Amino acid sequence: MGPGALTSKPIDLLQLFLLERGRLMRLIGRIVGSRAVAEELAHDTFLRLWGRPVAAEDRSLLFRTAQNLAIDHMRARRVRAAYGAAVALSDIDEAPRPDATVAARQELDALRAALRSLPERTQRVFLLNRLDGMTYPGIAKALGVSVSTVEKDMIRALDLCRRWSAVHRAR
Repeated sequence: MGPGALTSKPIDLLQLFLLERGRLMRLIGRIVGSRAVAEELAHDTFLRLWGRPVAAEDRSLLFRTAQNLAIDHMRARRVRAAYGAAVALSDIDEAPRPDATVAARQELDALRAALRSLPERTQRVFLLNRLDGMTYPGIAKALGVSVSTVEKDMIRALDLCRRWSAVHRAR
C-alpha cells in the first residue's frame, strides 16, 4: 500500500464535506436553531468521520452523522435545562433557617406594634387595603367615610411603615 492509499479516504471525506457543507449547515441549523452551534456540529461531524472509510457516494453517512449530533446536542440541552430548573426549585423548596424565621417573626411583631400606635380607623384602612385588597372607594363605602379620608389615612399608615422600615434597615 503506497502513501497515496492512506490519504485517499480523508481527502475524499474533505471533498465530500466541502461539497455538502452548505446543506449540512442548513440541516443542522433547522434542528438546533443556531448558526454558531450548526458550525460547531458540522465541524464535529467532519471530525467524527475523519479516518473512516468514506467515499463520495457516502453522503447519507455524512448527513446521518450530522443529524445524530444535532439531535444529541438538543437532548443534552434539554437535560441541562431540566437539571438547572430542578436545582433552582430545590433552592426554593428549602425551609428557612430557624434564626431567619425568629428574626422575621420579631420584625413582624415590631411592625404590628407600630401599626397599633395609629388611630383605629387608620389601622383598618391600611389592613383592608393591604391585606384584603380593597380599593379606596370600597373602603370608603365600607367605613362610611369619604375617599379623601381613606387616602389621608393610607398616607399616615404608609408614612409610619416607611419610618419603621428606615429604622429597622439601619440596624
